[in-house]
Amino acid sequence: MPHLASGRRLRRRTGLSAAVLTAAALAALLPAAQAAGADPAPGPGRPGHDGGLQRQLDRLVAQEDGPPGVIAVLTRGARGQVYTAGVGDLATGRPPRPDDHMRVASIAKAYSGAVALSLVDRGALSLDDTIGEVLPDQPADWHAVTLRQLLQHTSGLPDFSADPEFLAILQADPRHVFDPRTLLDYVADEPLLFTPGRLYEYSNSDNIAVALMAEAATGRRYEDLLRELVYRPLGLRETSLPLGYRLPRPYLHGYDVTPPAAPEDVSEAIGASGVWASGGIVSTPDELGAFIRGYGGPALLSKKTRKEQLTFRPGDSSEPAGPGTNAAGLALYRYTTRCGVLFGHTGNFPGYTQLAATTPDGKRSLTFTINTQTSKGNKPALLARLRTVQENFACALLRNDG
Repeated sequence: MPHLASGRRLRRRTGLSAAVLTAAALAALLPAAQAAGADPAPGPGRPGHDGGLQRQLDRLVAQEDGPPGVIAVLTRGARGQVYTAGVGDLATGRPPRPDDHMRVASIAKAYSGAVALSLVDRGALSLDDTIGEVLPDQPADWHAVTLRQLLQHTSGLPDFSADPEFLAILQADPRHVFDPRTLLDYVADEPLLFTPGRLYEYSNSDNIAVALMAEAATGRRYEDLLRELVYRPLGLRETSLPLGYRLPRPYLHGYDVTPPAAPEDVSEAIGASGVWASGGIVSTPDELGAFIRGYGGPALLSKKTRKEQLTFRPGDSSEPAGPGTNAAGLALYRYTTRCGVLFGHTGNFPGYTQLAATTPDGKRSLTFTINTQTSKGNKPALLARLRTVQENFACALLRNDG
């Protein structure tokens, strides 16, 4: 996902390099805000609040290169615990809140997975359907790539977000409105990077193709499929896929943190049309938790389709890597921590780094958000500290005392 700050100052400070741009339960579940059961103003001294976990968040935001703020939501059944440190808006000093809107970054790929796998359940798509069969106008060299390979990032499709022409447009105008259905045109003249199915390589192109296949198979717009197959069944009312740069209010402000310069607000510095199904979803900590419990748990998909979803490739990680040892399934990752296993997804975008994870039974979830960007290519030391804290929160979620 792109790494930038807003306007001329951002381009002078960080630029828009190819390296930083490439990163990019059904009705039985309670509505998101109710399911989380989160106190709107949680904090130290609240019942059940773990002081050790709180201190870890406090240390994270105290680091010179750390985020201005962090929010972690631990949900067990209908009870939620919210931990925050720092601020969600430097201008006002208010803390992050579980109903703040935010960019979920590449966790959007899990939403495209939810749409595609729901269509597989309905017989509108098959995991063995190929690009050539469903999207015959795409380059002939890509025609053998299957939906399964797209969802597991073993397709070999070149990443449009690393294309020089795409990057040049974004550098000149970070709020440029792309036609998301033509994003693959930027790499239409490029061959596959490898034989499909042979290797794993995380690519933003994969989930654009997934969304286009969903549209072609149904004759429906992807945004409408999201509402019908994901938002409505899971009770998501504050989740959307905007194409512009503005965020719904209230929102968690995201920052470019590049010491010694002061943090710069980049919340609305870039439009979402250039990432679309690969990174454009906006949600809240509460609703992100409801989504991952539905998609990573057993409620949304049939047993047959879920078995395919949970066929993991050991060692292949999300971007950025999640806690513990990672393995890649179909638009979902397995995180094997020292305390047990979670299923989830991560993401990073200018101003935001995200983790959403659930227990396999879909009864517990963790969402963990910091309001600055980090990845293996951008502040790797911060990412290492972040993953350590995330694993400690995962262990708190997995304990049997809750």
